[in-house]
Amino acid sequence: MTNLELIFTMLEEEQTRIEAVKQDAQGFEENKDAAIEGGTAAGAARDAFEQRTGDKVVSDQNFKQQIEAANQQKKLIEKKEEE
Repeated sequence: MTNLELIFTMLEEEQTRIEAVKQDAQGFEENKDAAIEGGTAAGAARDAFEQRTGDKVVSDQNFKQQIEAANQQKKLIEKKEEE
């Protein structure tokens, strides 16, 4: 996950929390509505960012790839230390 993906995910989560508190959401359906509103707001912000910069926020990176890359780097370092 890139920093931008993390930022917009955090924005969606915070907006959802704010909506849930503002609506005094109780139960699944009310919280679902708050989540939809939070996601819609973050989606609009992401669209505006992408339009303004011309860059995409969503990438093909994922945590599994980052772990694999880190493990490969660690193996290379250990191999060099053994030599």
